[in-house]
Amino acid sequence: MSIIEIENLCKNYKTKKALKELSLEINQGELFGLLGVNGAGKTTLIKILCGLTKKNSGSVKISGYDLEKDIDKIKEIIDISPQETSVANNLSVKENLEFFSNIYGSGQDVINDIVETFSLEEVLSQKAKTLSGGYKRRLSIAIALVSKPQILFLDEPTLGLDVFARRELWTIIKKLHKSITIILTSHYLEEIENLCDRVAILSHGQLLKTGTIEEIKTQTNTQNFEDAFIKLVEGQK
Repeated sequence: MSIIEIENLCKNYKTKKALKELSLEINQGELFGLLGVNGAGKTTLIKILCGLTKKNSGSVKISGYDLEKDIDKIKEIIDISPQETSVANNLSVKENLEFFSNIYGSGQDVINDIVETFSLEEVLSQKAKTLSGGYKRRLSIAIALVSKPQILFLDEPTLGLDVFARRELWTIIKKLHKSITIILTSHYLEEIENLCDRVAILSHGQLLKTGTIEEIKTQTNTQNFEDAFIKLVEGQK
């Protein structure tokens, strides 16, 4: 069952076409990957789906709601963890979670579940500015879950993390996947391959291919996903 339906979506920035007639469906409960080089249109697409920027044309429905007519209802069921870590640096981990819990009216049970899922127990009293990059990223994603969204957008969630922190976050994202639809952007092919049920490959605002990793390798007649990605993207140059 589709939870996001995108049809002929276009977005222009002055003379640049950021998205060109993009059509895509994302299923409920999927961990869906958006992949492409810089300027492919991934972040623009997420900003449109989250109501942070307006499309020029096309239609978008999220959980049956029309993006133009029902944006307030859509914002109640989605949340985003952006590339930039979004935390209050001078508050402790606990205070960050409690602050957003008060905004959304979430109970202590929600905070307790988040703390357990993200293994934040040992840093609860630490100020966010003293956290390692890995813990700060965990907290940023945890904050996005306080509102109990049906759909979570993760924009480059492991950007800048070392290999150990990245793998730890992968484990957490896999746990989240059991109860929520996740749309993830990443430059790391290994990350997409390990986490995602399906993936969409974008280049210059166009959708090149959608499917599972195995389907994309078969369709491009390649043995590994990196070769498949390069073959598709180089074909657009």
